[in-house]
Amino acid sequence: MPGRREFLNTLMRGGILAALGLLSGAVIFRSRDEKSCSYGFDCSGCSRSKSCMLPAALEARQMVWQLDMTKCIQCGRCATNCVMSPSAVKCTHAFAMCGYCDLCGGYFKPGTKTLTTAAENQLCPTNALKRKFIEDPFFEYTIDEELCIGCGKCVKGCGAFGNGSLQLQVRHDRCKNCNECSIARSCPAQAFTRVPANKPSLLRGLGPELPKETAKKNQANG
Repeated sequence: MPGRREFLNTLMRGGILAALGLLSGAVIFRSRDEKSCSYGFDCSGCSRSKSCMLPAALEARQMVWQLDMTKCIQCGRCATNCVMSPSAVKCTHAFAMCGYCDLCGGYFKPGTKTLTTAAENQLCPTNALKRKFIEDPFFEYTIDEELCIGCGKCVKGCGAFGNGSLQLQVRHDRCKNCNECSIARSCPAQAFTRVPANKPSLLRGLGPELPKETAKKNQANG
């Protein structure tokens, strides 16, 4: 017959093994809980489903800041109020809308007499908007985003004297996606909004589809 001490030792070892088994089961159960539901987790049998912050956290992660060009008034605060320097807001060219004009309201200063690429004729303060001759009288305009500061001067000029193909958009490869965007906080037109990360653009006049050139650039820039 086993002695009392041996019996207690056996009982203690059994208790430890049982506790380890329960702990392992809880870990496996929790792991299984975290593998289905709309977020890739199964919350149906999870005791934490009511208090879990995972859905809100994932939803926030899947949303990004964007500038709604139907509301934008080109106030210039995108260039000055962003936490990034230069701003994460850049000019985007919707090529499908562009008229490829010789006299481009987004490229030339108002009242320019000679339509040349001289710096004194250009509206952009950083020479970020580039002009290339295609054929008479058509020119192609592209944006050097490294130089663009998001001031919106070209966008305002294009909207006033052209068809509005130059538009401002947040570039998400640069944006910090702050919880409270400093531009959104100061935007007088309340043009900044949260949009799904899988549909990050809010260009004006294009409907749901983007021109191929813009779509490729947006995809490359995240």
